[in-house]
Amino acid sequence: MDWVRGDLIGRGSFATVSLAIPTGSSSSTRFPLPTVVKSAEASTSSSLENEKNVLDRLGSSCPRIIRCFGGDRTFENGEERFNLFLEYAAGGSLADQVKFHGGRIPENKVRSYTRSVVEGLLHIHSNGFIHCDIKLQNILVFGDGEVKIADFGLAKEVGVEQEQGKGFECRGTPLFMSPESVKSGENLPPADVWALGCAVVEMVSGKPAWNVEKDSSMWSLLLRIGAGEESPEIPEEVSEEGRDFLEKCFVKDPRKRWTAEMLLKHPFVAAVPLKESPRCHFDFPDWVSSVPSSPESEETCLWDFQSPPCSRSPVDRLQQLVTVQSPVNWSVSDSWSTVR
Repeated sequence: MDWVRGDLIGRGSFATVSLAIPTGSSSSTRFPLPTVVKSAEASTSSSLENEKNVLDRLGSSCPRIIRCFGGDRTFENGEERFNLFLEYAAGGSLADQVKFHGGRIPENKVRSYTRSVVEGLLHIHSNGFIHCDIKLQNILVFGDGEVKIADFGLAKEVGVEQEQGKGFECRGTPLFMSPESVKSGENLPPADVWALGCAVVEMVSGKPAWNVEKDSSMWSLLLRIGAGEESPEIPEEVSEEGRDFLEKCFVKDPRKRWTAEMLLKHPFVAAVPLKESPRCHFDFPDWVSSVPSSPESEETCLWDFQSPPCSRSPVDRLQQLVTVQSPVNWSVSDSWSTVR
């Protein structure tokens, strides 16, 4: 399929995320608009290739998991790159939502977001995988306000041992790592539940679950998590149901920690009204978003339509997306990189 690389949306340690603009006949298009392409140099693309493999095996049946539209390889500026095509999250991440709400997300929204993440974790764990890096930056918000789990670069299959010669394997972000993963490198579904608890604390309080001094080392934090008796501090402002939910996530013994299936029945999330997921991009109730796209984003949301979405047909809206009048300045050819 022919496509060109559009505006840069975000940049990580090894990968960049840009808009993917299909070119050529409509019959050659295999993904909907808008779509992003996550790219890395072939020499550093192992996590990106792992992400594609995991998403392919998880399938597209769960609305709480980001959709993958395939991948390919290109040669750009003399270098081979691996490209992964993903859904575009207009609302950025839950980390952006914390900032958007002034440092704390209202508990009614926290309950809703948490339920969606638990549903996603249940699907991941039921299919024999562990995400290994649940955190606010990896939970994306879409135009309809729904959230989906993303960034499966560190995900692994349950029961698949690490490669020989690698020694102790440490996966994840230190502030979200569970005691068993720090002590013994044990990465199983309970570790994702612990990380979920840390994410909920951050949504409620706007602060990490662990109080870390500015100049303290990562190793001192890992020592507190893996060897100490200390547990993450539960915010005082959370409700009793929220406190109980977090206590279930922060059980030190992973065998006694609640599973995603059990948490889905907890009062903190069980009473959240269920929403019917949109069948396509044109089913979204609102295309307007003022939330930045990600903590690392160089631009704000690119899909800020001015006229009411209900006043235009899907055909009109699609035409606006692909013409020079759209908010995304696709008419400037200098900002494109031809990849095929």
